[in-house]
Amino acid sequence: MLLLKPGCECCDRDLPPDSRDAMICSFECTFCRACVENILKGRCPNCRGEFVPRPIRPPAALVKNPPSTKRYFKPEGCTAAVTAR
Repeated sequence: MLLLKPGCECCDRDLPPDSRDAMICSFECTFCRACVENILKGRCPNCRGEFVPRPIRPPAALVKNPPSTKRYFKPEGCTAAVTAR
């Protein structure tokens, strides 16, 4: 089951479970759409994988399967992605 991480690993922007701006890679690294498009250019700085929109979990399912509260903020990965270009 997806963790539904609460924020962008690059800019720490909040990404609630119903956010259409949340993007994930196959390892569930989570970033906002703006960082994916403008900084990361579509590649995950952690695994180099591609991003897809994170699915929206139906509100009723959130009761038994709540989103994660653990934040993964790693701005150094975004800096490395910019300098690697």
